[in-house]
Amino acid sequence: MSIPREKEELKEFLDDTFKTMDRVLEGQHPELREREVGLVKYVGHGIVRVGGLPNIKSEEVVLFPKNVQGLVFNIDPEEIGIILLGPSEHIVAGSEVRRTERILDVPVGEGLIGRVVDATGRPLDNQGEVRAVKRLPVEREAPPVMARDPVTAPLQTGIKVVDALIPIGRGQRELIVGDRQTGKTAIAIDTIINQWDKNVICIYCAIGKKASDVAKVIADLRQHDAMKYTIVVVATGEDPPGLQFIAPYAATSMGEYFMSKGVDVLIVYDDLTYHARAYRELSLLLRRPPGREAFPGDIFYIHSRLLERSTHLRKEHGGGSLTSLPIVETEAQDISAYIPTNLISITDGQIYLSPRLFQKGILPPVDVGKSVSRVGGKCQLPAYRAVAGDLRISYSQFEELETFSRFGTRLDEATRRVLERGWRVREILKQPQYKPIRVAEQIAALLAITGGTLDAVPLDRIGEAEAALRKQTVEQSAALCGRIESGEKLAADDRKHLLEVAGAATESMKAEESHADD
Repeated sequence: MSIPREKEELKEFLDDTFKTMDRVLEGQHPELREREVGLVKYVGHGIVRVGGLPNIKSEEVVLFPKNVQGLVFNIDPEEIGIILLGPSEHIVAGSEVRRTERILDVPVGEGLIGRVVDATGRPLDNQGEVRAVKRLPVEREAPPVMARDPVTAPLQTGIKVVDALIPIGRGQRELIVGDRQTGKTAIAIDTIINQWDKNVICIYCAIGKKASDVAKVIADLRQHDAMKYTIVVVATGEDPPGLQFIAPYAATSMGEYFMSKGVDVLIVYDDLTYHARAYRELSLLLRRPPGREAFPGDIFYIHSRLLERSTHLRKEHGGGSLTSLPIVETEAQDISAYIPTNLISITDGQIYLSPRLFQKGILPPVDVGKSVSRVGGKCQLPAYRAVAGDLRISYSQFEELETFSRFGTRLDEATRRVLERGWRVREILKQPQYKPIRVAEQIAALLAITGGTLDAVPLDRIGEAEAALRKQTVEQSAALCGRIESGEKLAADDRKHLLEVAGAATESMKAEESHADD
């Protein structure tokens, strides 16, 4: 008696199932679609040559086995040249290549702040997926000229010699150039650390560096609590050259999102020498014609289209700014080499770090004579112009005079005074790493040296005197410090007050020196 009942239940179940399937498939309209598939002909170090794909477009993303991405680089009649953006272990001759019909893009948004990602936006810090607001193309056009505003607001580095003599503005492109191991990255990291209270989003883009060096930079940023406003984009020397090539463009797109929202952004490219070498490697592997130093003919264009994206936007276009500090390495102090001269001609000035000064222990080893900011005093706070207006020229004259004085045995009194002042200026411009100095303290120290307050202090105690007068300035002139940092001009009474504070702070050192002379 139970068998018919079971059949009825089965029939009802099947009827319900078919009705459900009919409802699900009711809105479906299946159709056949063509899908272009190519075949791998050759796999090399970081590049692949592919046959087929007749409708492929330049800079389109393609997919290899295991979802390894590639970027279309060359389109020739016989084959397609593709840059690999991942490992090549699973790609062999005959492997399929599929089109995606989209260009390369990266995630952008506030979710990237504090994260370490690769050039495609994949996380490298074991903190889960990146929560992106949207995705932006890696390659984007630079803002047109009419969308740009003049560079007028300062970007304080916290480094005395830079802020006083080679000022950087928000939206400027200032090149950091020098031989290896002269402190180029140190200046960039100090600048990032100094933005802790400036409402500036920082992006550090490591290109072709050793993984251990990148890990040290990240550790330094975390130690100084700078990761809370910093994004780190990493393409180490162990990564494919394709990732090293796209890394700075991807980092710039991440910064442009914030710039369009009215935020000031600082981006460090460390360094573009390895970027140029990665591009040369890819170009030679794909048989592009080599030019000077085996670089392809468009080596200038890859850097100009990158750095032209750094600017200060007008308010109707967002009002934000993107300041870039590209780093380039020279060999044997040859600042006139191919890549350095290309970048010098693109950027708005350069900070040159001298191995000669580095070996003498003058840190940071900034060569004031070879360094320049083409924006200059337009983006400098008024107090700097009042204190350090002629300091650059007088310091350069001192360096020239110091060179000639080595050949003379007797010096007149005026020359001796110039040399004594110059030696003290050099001492006051020395600064340890990871210790950026606030604007008011810099002004107090520079005013003391140019005003002659430190002329009687022994040369070996200048650093001690500077620390004392900076401390006294902060403790006794808090209101004045606030006015200086807000952009007010330095009045005559303010100048006199700062000199009095400096004189009182260093009085004991002068007394000890005069006592020793007696």
